[in-house]
Parts: sequence; C-alpha cells; structure tokens
Amino acid sequence: MQDYADVVIKPPILFLGAIVLGCLLSWLVPLGPGLFSGNTRALGVGGGFALIGLGLFVLSVRSFFQAGTSPVPGEPSTVLLDAGPYRFTRNPIYISFVIFYFGLAIMLTSAWMLVLLIPVLIILQRGVVEREEAYLRAKFGDAYRKYQARVPRWL
Repeated sequence: MQDYADVVIKPPILFLGAIVLGCLLSWLVPLGPGLFSGNTRALGVGGGFALIGLGLFVLSVRSFFQAGTSPVPGEPSTVLLDAGPYRFTRNPIYISFVIFYFGLAIMLTSAWMLVLLIPVLIILQRGVVEREEAYLRAKFGDAYRKYQARVPRWL
C-alpha cells in the first residue's frame, strides 16, 4: 500500500511553472504595464507580501520538522500536525506560496502571473489538497476528521 498522497504535481513546481510562464507571456504578449516596470511602491508592496509569504513558509516547515515528519508531498506523513500555523489553517504552506507568488507578481508587474493564479489555485485544490486530505483521512481516520471540523482548509 502506498503511504503518501498521490498529488498530480508538487506545489513548488506548480508555482515555479506559473512564474516562468507568467514572465514569458508578459514578455511575448504584454498585458498591463509590462514586466519589470514597477515603481518603488510596487516593489515595496510586493516585497512586503513576498516576505510575509516567506515567513509563513519558514514557520510552517519548521512545525513539520519539530513534529518529526516530512512536509514533502509524496513522502509518508507520520504525525498529524496541528501546532504552529496548523492551528489556524490546514494548508499554511500553500497559503505562503500564494502570498509569495502574489507579491512577486506585483514586484514584477506581471498581470499574466495574476491571471495564471486562477488555474494554479484550481490545480492546487483539485490535484493536491483534495488528494492530500483523502490520504490523511485514510491514514489518521477520526483524528483527521476532527481536525478538519476544527480547523479551516484555507482561512
């Protein structure tokens, strides 16, 4: 029996692919002000979002390591994590990716990256989160169901 969530794509690859595609589309088919045309305000606001996303990512991954389990999809979960940011949301790492991505899109002034965030979120929800939740329900049973009832998926 496989002891991991069978996700369709690893989330860092999904977000990195959208960043690359968004930049490429911004260069080939400009939409909005154009790539790298941000002023200091765009850099400051986008940088702020990116730093918040990075900070949440570090806190979330640290919680995994403190609990002695892996944060990597495709590896077994040995502990049901409900500490740190996982007290408030079941997916703080993915929220951190979205916040970081959004900040980067603002910094790069890439309207395409913002447009691509919609399919990214759909793929993340259907191809990753729902599969991880099914795996965790099967692995941890009632403990995970109680966690689901207590903590929202997103915010």
